[in-house]
This record gives sequence, structure tokens and C-alpha cells, in this order.
Amino acid sequence: MSEPTPGRRRAGDPGQPARAPRPGAGERDVAESGKHGANARRKTAGGAPPGKALAAAWFGGRSDEVAPRLLNKVVATRREDGWRWARIVEVEAYASHEPASHSYGGRRARNAVMYGPPGYVYVYFTYGMHWCANLVTSPPGSAQAVLLRAGEPLGGLEAMTRARGGHVPVRQLCRGPARLAQALGLTGEDNGRRLTAGSRRPVGSVVVLDDGTPPPSAPGVGPRVGITKAVELLWRWWVPASPWVSPFRPGRGGGNSSSSGAVGPDVV
Repeated sequence: MSEPTPGRRRAGDPGQPARAPRPGAGERDVAESGKHGANARRKTAGGAPPGKALAAAWFGGRSDEVAPRLLNKVVATRREDGWRWARIVEVEAYASHEPASHSYGGRRARNAVMYGPPGYVYVYFTYGMHWCANLVTSPPGSAQAVLLRAGEPLGGLEAMTRARGGHVPVRQLCRGPARLAQALGLTGEDNGRRLTAGSRRPVGSVVVLDDGTPPPSAPGVGPRVGITKAVELLWRWWVPASPWVSPFRPGRGGGNSSSSGAVGPDVV
């Protein structure tokens, strides 16, 4: 499938809302959220994110199976200044058999975490300035992962804003994989970190939670952002009508063409 031309959206790709929503307001436009999303927002008034932590076994399927199921789950980090958490609204799948993945071509020092067991965090550095976070899926040796592309900020917004440099519009806090990683405080220190599934969650913990909000029954589906290889794979999923989803941009010719994650102009 050919890439769309720059500046033009594929049918069904997220549009540009006329105004920025308040924190937590995005799900009001998502039919699948309904009362679940409203209840979840009321519960986030405390200091820790609500929900049941997902065990490593939950991530044991193929990346293209796990990715759409991650939509509307909550990713949370506990840093020195407290908890920060966001609802996952956009993801991409990557696997070792396709050339857009970091794991394509075999195991190396950089991609070793992808070859490990599921339920671990794979963080990589791109453009010499940005971190991007993935969740490893599939059995050990499969080298598959899901890139966390965008989130709706739910808790720890002051800490997120500070992490993003301050004076950042709420809608832009987590709208893009590098922005999401920065807002959550995810860096190379988290590469290879096991997702916390138990009740003990010390500083440094990364948790994926189910707070009762189901994934959309008909998620948006399309090509991944910013790649120039394996563009025929429609391995990007998003929550329809969510204003927190990043805009689609095709990859640029030459240069950055192999990445487990976005390497195009929308990486930030």
C-alpha cells in the first residue's frame, strides 16, 4: 500500500479538534468509554493511579494482537516527585520479521531487551535528543514490542508539565511518543525494566493498569508514522475521536528507515 502524500489524511485518521480539551475530557467523545471513563476520572483525584496491574503473561501474544488491546489501558510511572499516569490512546506494533523494527536483522546490544521475555520496557534514543518507550510482547526470542505513541494525561499533570519544560498546553503533554515518554519520565534508565505487577510499587516502577475502561470495539487502524519500510502493514491503532491522538505523517525518503517506533517528523 502506498503512503499518503504529506498534508493529506487517510480516511479515518484522527482530525484536528477546534479547541484543546481539558484534562480527562477526551474520552467523552469515545463511545466505548462511557461510564467507565467517567468513573475512572473521578477516581484519579488521589495520589496513585487506580486499576488492576497487568501481569507479564498479559503481554505474551503477538505485538499486533497486544497493541489494540492496550488502547484505553493506563500507563503509570512512579518517579521521585510522585506518580504520573496517562490513558493509552495510540500504539504501534513492531516485530523482527519486518524491516521497520529495531529487532530486524538479529539481536544486538541496542535491541537486546526486545529479545527477552514479555512485560518489560524497551526504551530507545532517537534524533540524539528524544526517548521513546515500548512494551515487549510475545515469547522470549520473538523480538516484538508495542510503541506507546500517545496518551491522555490523567494524573501527575504538574510533574508532567515540569518534565516537558513547563508552559506546555495540556493537549500536547503526551501527544506523540517522545512527548509521552518525557512526560512520564521514561529514559534509558528504564530500558529493560520489568513492569510492576504486584502491590509493592517503589520509586522507579512502571505499571500498566486496567481501570475498567474497555478498548474501543472498532479502533482506528492505519500505517505507522514516520517509516519508509513495511509501510503496507497497518500496525498503528488509535482511539477514534480522541483529541489526544497524534497526527499521521508518512516517512521521509532515505535516512531514518529502520526503527522500533516513530522516526518521522512527528516523533515529538
